[in-house]
Amino acid sequence: MSQSLSCTNFAKRLLDLILVIPAIFLLAPVLVLIGILVYINFGSPVFFTQQRPGLSGKAFRLLKFRTLRNLYDSEGQLIPDEKRITPFGKFLRSISLDELPELINVLKGEMSLVGPRPLLMKYLRLYTPKQAQRHLVKPGISGWAQVNGRNTITWEQKFDFDIWYVHNLSLWLDLKIIVITLWKIIRREGISQQGQATTEEFKGSQQ
Repeated sequence: MSQSLSCTNFAKRLLDLILVIPAIFLLAPVLVLIGILVYINFGSPVFFTQQRPGLSGKAFRLLKFRTLRNLYDSEGQLIPDEKRITPFGKFLRSISLDELPELINVLKGEMSLVGPRPLLMKYLRLYTPKQAQRHLVKPGISGWAQVNGRNTITWEQKFDFDIWYVHNLSLWLDLKIIVITLWKIIRREGISQQGQATTEEFKGSQQ
């Protein structure tokens, strides 16, 4: 599997570059416009950056547009996301415009267009050995879990989809996921869990 996975990852990298380089040029005016609107709504910085685990769990700095205000409680702690998100932030998330800067991560080779979503660094120690297999490939802007429920399914279901993707990796599957992703963005499906602004925190699977 190792040699096959290596060859497929090389082909995925070529596909990423073929699609991402022209996409960045075509979307440049959109990126600039969104950046200006984010600055008007949230101020500086325009981008949200955070360390996330990539291939083999190696950390990289994820790049997204900000969708939350910096609001703190009396103890200096950030208040919950649902109280910090604005209608504009919800709009950006509803059609995934906040994730467009991740194209830069793909161009740099830190991410792929398709793969398991890059989660939080603190989750690495919570994965079962099987769940940790999601890091055998580069994380993606979209993935098999995202087109099969995204934030409306459980963590365990997401990881099952991620592992299935790793073991069934192919360019045809990537192209299929890209097409389905665009369709779901248009329909605004599976953006958040019911009653929450974002998905709930992963605290480990029941052993």
